[in-house]
Amino acid sequence: MADGCREHVVIVFENVSKSYHIQKFHKQVFSDLNFTITQGDSIGICGANGAGKSTLMRMIAGVEFPTTGNVRRSMTTSWPIGYGSCFQSSLTGADNARFIARIYNQDEQHVIDYVEDFAQLGPYLYQPVETYSAGMNARLAFGISLAINFDCYLVDEVTGAGDERFRMRCEEALIHRRDHATLIMVSHDPGTLRQYCRRGAVVYGGTLVFYDDIEEANDVHHRLQTLAA
Repeated sequence: MADGCREHVVIVFENVSKSYHIQKFHKQVFSDLNFTITQGDSIGICGANGAGKSTLMRMIAGVEFPTTGNVRRSMTTSWPIGYGSCFQSSLTGADNARFIARIYNQDEQHVIDYVEDFAQLGPYLYQPVETYSAGMNARLAFGISLAINFDCYLVDEVTGAGDERFRMRCEEALIHRRDHATLIMVSHDPGTLRQYCRRGAVVYGGTLVFYDDIEEANDVHHRLQTLAA
C-alpha cells in the first residue's frame, strides 16, 4: 500500500484522559493527551514500570476506553504481538488460529498455513495448547499475530521469545511490517527500540511527549529515571 494513498489512515487522541477508581483508590494515568499516529510511523514508547505504557497500548488498540476525551481511528490495529493469554487452552493451536481468523474475517486456511510455516510446531499445532511449553506458546502467538494483515502493529516486550532461529524470523517479520505498515513498540531495552523504531515517545507523570528521533527519546527516558532514583 503506497503511503501517498493512505495519508488519511490515522489514529487520533483528542483531549484524552484516563483514570482508575477502585473503591477508595484513585489513579490518574493520563491527562489531556493530544497526538496523531499516521500510516508508516514506527514509534518506540519508553517509560518506567507503572507509568501507563500498557494502558496506552490498550487505548490505541481500542480494547480500553478513555475516561474523558476521544480516540478516533481509521487504522486496523493488532492486539499486542505475541500475546498468547487469549488462547483457549483446551483447543488445539490450529483451532485457536481458526477462531481468530473468523473474528477478523480472514481466510482460515491461509492463517493455518502461515502459522504452520512460521511457528514450525509440527504435529503439536494440532494438539491442545495446554500441552505446550512456554516457547511453543510464544511460537503460536507470534504466528497468529503476524498471519493477519493490519494497518498498525502493536508490540509489547515480546521480541525475545523463543530460540535464536525463531527470534531471527520474528525480527525479519517485524521489520517487514515496520516497512509496510505502522509499528508501535513498548520495550525497556533501548537497543530493541533503536532496531525497530524511527521516532520515540516518553510516558512520564501522566504525559506523553513525542520525539522525532528514537535516540533522543531513549536519552530523555534514561535521564528521568536517573533523576527519580
